Amino acid sequence: MNREEIIEKGKEVIRIEAESIANLIEKIGNDFAKAVEIMYKSKGRVILTGMGKSGLIARKIVATMNSTGTAAIYLHPTDALHGDLGMVRKEDVVIIISKSGMTDELARLFPMFKRLGVKIIAMSGNKDSDLAVESDIFLDISVKEEACPHDLAPTSSTTATLVMGDALSVALLEKRNFTLDDFAFLHPGGSLGKRLSLKIKEIMISGDGVPIVKENAEFKDVIFEMTSKRLGTTSVVDAEGKLKGIITDGDLRRLLERTMDINGLTAKDVMSKNPKVLQAEYLASFALQQMENYNITTLIIIDEENNPTGIVHLHDLIKLGLQSR
Repeated sequence: MNREEIIEKGKEVIRIEAESIANLIEKIGNDFAKAVEIMYKSKGRVILTGMGKSGLIARKIVATMNSTGTAAIYLHPTDALHGDLGMVRKEDVVIIISKSGMTDELARLFPMFKRLGVKIIAMSGNKDSDLAVESDIFLDISVKEEACPHDLAPTSSTTATLVMGDALSVALLEKRNFTLDDFAFLHPGGSLGKRLSLKIKEIMISGDGVPIVKENAEFKDVIFEMTSKRLGTTSVVDAEGKLKGIITDGDLRRLLERTMDINGLTAKDVMSKNPKVLQAEYLASFALQQMENYNITTLIIIDEENNPTGIVHLHDLIKLGLQSR
């Protein structure tokens, strides 16, 4: 194959698989709705099983369901026949995935599921198979052709199966009213979980680490506070500790561009009024968004009485991986 033929083959594979996915739309009907309702009402888990490539797709569907609020596990058919069937309970729902309708392992396992009395959902490309006929619900995942030129390697069929699994998972998500908070709870380790759950109060600099000067502080004291706290900024408060302004490195540069006569200057003379602030209960990802929107590198955190209680820096938020990808 020359380069042009390789490019055309790649496009052909994508076209074939895209058409296979599009054809699934007409197959979403009452059986699909019943499958979602059965899983939603189940007091057990969703158990997926399948051999070979179907088993690999089943594992991915399990991962998607678990991350979106539906407890699911993968059961290898061979392992099930050698003891792992013991993990299946009557309140569970079983999804069996098989392109042909029934491999030897599934043919031996199917009666065991029937004996346990679990609800069985079949996802197959063969609507006339014993699996399709004898299951409680049949979801048609048949495709017109595989992208494989010999119509042998599962390509379009596995893609269609995965998409059907996604459709089930998302429909269940919606039916459960699964929220962003729920999603964050199940994803605490990654950057996505952090963006959805990490609050400012958990990561802000607080206590003695917060740079603060009074309005009447002398210029040299302002410089000392900014350099000693190493944040390139300081908040400015009145005699009662209420936030009145902010002084940044940029403010100092602009001041020195205007005049070198700094004798007698106080924090009040140099500060910028009405600084951007947030409260500690906001998400840290929102703080980052505000910094990006206003092109600033720090945010002062205040309490309900307008007292500065903390500060967050852009670099710290980026290090935490809070930026959207």
